[in-house]
Amino acid sequence: MRAIEYDHFGGYDVLDLVEAPLPPVADGQALVRMTIAGVSPLDETVRAGHLAPALHKPLPIRPGGTGTGVVEQPGASGLPRGARVVVSGGRYGVSADGCWAEYVAVDPANLVAVPDAVDDEAAAALTTGAGYLTAYLALTELAAFRPGQTVLAPGVGGAVGQGGVEVARVLGAAHAITTATGTDKAEQGRAAGYEVIDLSQESLRDGVARLTGGRGVDVVLDGVGGQLTGEALGCLAVDGTLISIGYAAGTHADINVTDLIWKNAHIHGFRFALFTPEQVNAANTALLARLAAGDLHPAVAQVFGLAQAAAAQQLLAEGRPFGRVLLAV
Repeated sequence: MRAIEYDHFGGYDVLDLVEAPLPPVADGQALVRMTIAGVSPLDETVRAGHLAPALHKPLPIRPGGTGTGVVEQPGASGLPRGARVVVSGGRYGVSADGCWAEYVAVDPANLVAVPDAVDDEAAAALTTGAGYLTAYLALTELAAFRPGQTVLAPGVGGAVGQGGVEVARVLGAAHAITTATGTDKAEQGRAAGYEVIDLSQESLRDGVARLTGGRGVDVVLDGVGGQLTGEALGCLAVDGTLISIGYAAGTHADINVTDLIWKNAHIHGFRFALFTPEQVNAANTALLARLAAGDLHPAVAQVFGLAQAAAAQQLLAEGRPFGRVLLAV
């Protein structure tokens, strides 16, 4: 089979297209023939050597944490041969060989059936970057979100920004707001139907005040970090919650402690280890059902061929596209 892997850390050029034997299938595992694989920031982090050695498998590493495919050997999955599935969860591409290959051996706990009404590309876009899944779990399990509340998910081009806005709207948010650092990206978001604050035209606090009538937001899904974290904390309504998810803009934030005190603010950290495989699968199942119903519209920036994996990673890391980057396996 064809696969992408690397035997040393470095730039995009370390990604090699290789001919490899079919992966060994452990007892109970399923063998999945991949059709579309996702490209995520974690793939970049591991390939560049920025993850501690204890957190990844020994080299060589085959990237790809998520994707869609077809069950070839069901194992203990309970799914029939030929079933279309999403691979999501686990640590594929980090602790085990990932989805940038024609076949991958998967723990059945990390498989979810794809509804007939959802095509492979849409299912892969939904799961790539885990933005929709993150938003759903953060809102329903950590923030105790209620219909009628307001949500801020900064970063209109990113997985959490887009997923946060769409999931919040599906769950009944009165306002689901995101941000852009420039007018072009802001216009792309507005064309997709999002409420967007253009940070090149107004401050985050002013934008939130304008859109919420001065009240502030009930929940912030912060996948950006850095300076924005302190600014977003200041945009909370009384009793609001900020959930720290990522740090694309940096790992250090300055906060005004009066925003914590006078607003009775709550801050949560988010990581998938907080949730059981059953919770993750239930969330993915609910999201795929919403996708099948036409309630969610994950954006796709570009689909590359497997041999173009380096170009795909470069676009995601440097181009900051509007939507997900995928590999057609």
